[in-house]
Amino acid sequence: MSTDLKLGLNLGYWQRGPADATALVQAAERLGYDSVWTAEAYGSDAFTPLAWYGARTSRIKLGTSVAQISARTPAATAMTAMTLDHLTGGRLLLGIGASGPQVVEGWYGVPFARPLARTREYAEIMRRIWRREGPVTADGEHYPLPLPAQGRPGVTGLGKPLKLITRPLRPEIPLYLGAEGPRNVALAAEIADGWLPLFAFPEKIEQMYGPSLASAGPDFDIAAMVLTLVTDDVRAALDGVKTMLTLYIGGMGARDRNFHADIIGRMGYADAAAEVQELYLSGRRDEAFAAVPDELADGISLVGPAGRIRERLEAWRKSPVTSLLVMGLGDEPSLRTVRDLVLG
Repeated sequence: MSTDLKLGLNLGYWQRGPADATALVQAAERLGYDSVWTAEAYGSDAFTPLAWYGARTSRIKLGTSVAQISARTPAATAMTAMTLDHLTGGRLLLGIGASGPQVVEGWYGVPFARPLARTREYAEIMRRIWRREGPVTADGEHYPLPLPAQGRPGVTGLGKPLKLITRPLRPEIPLYLGAEGPRNVALAAEIADGWLPLFAFPEKIEQMYGPSLASAGPDFDIAAMVLTLVTDDVRAALDGVKTMLTLYIGGMGARDRNFHADIIGRMGYADAAAEVQELYLSGRRDEAFAAVPDELADGISLVGPAGRIRERLEAWRKSPVTSLLVMGLGDEPSLRTVRDLVLG
């Protein structure tokens, strides 16, 4: 339970057009927000926008939520993170995640198998690189360094262990995992500094993830991404949340392997999730939208006028969540309202 919540702003994906959020990020910094976060899928990358905003701010922390491990080797991510951390004075929070098979195999063209083992190896190699205790070697199945020649056509066998040329500003850059399944959450508690849940229902977190979080240290940061809309039109706001859920439950994954639908099922809405997915994949998207329960949409979000959001915040304060990463706020007055509600 955390009565003192940290507050972050999650910008999601960068889009073309009027998507330079510099003014919004600067306003968040002035208002005392702790962090700002960017995302990537198969469009914009997560690091470039952070460099842009980092050059225009001085205090606010800069997080990736999340950088996909299949997009880059562990060494490439470690170098990017080290560079950005240096340029911004030690403000990076590095969130990584395995994504899903549709993106990993369809976009990056690499196998999705054994995502937990790959994540564990990935994190360990990055930390070895940042520590600079010696030339980096790794004997894991997924990211062996140097790359062995045996059984690999075209490999010269001339690779040698190397040590990062540039000394990192911080040898321990904070590492977060984007995770949805209980085993992946347990891995985050074991090896990372924080967990980035995409969908969090505060009253259900202990029931869903209590055993998975048992090994987390006292400073482990559970930074929940929460769609937040300050408005007098509660119905329209809930419909906005339901639109997002319709897409993620129905279309963000294969019919027989959709991690987002799985997590909604673990929240107690398995029948609704199955119905939404079936309707969505059948092209009946309006019916899929209608099948998303209002209770679910309300439970994972903070929407409505200030008084209603204040009441809903009590559930988050009583939960294991330690940081709220609010999504959907697009102007300074809304940022200020949420700041006042969360931070007082």
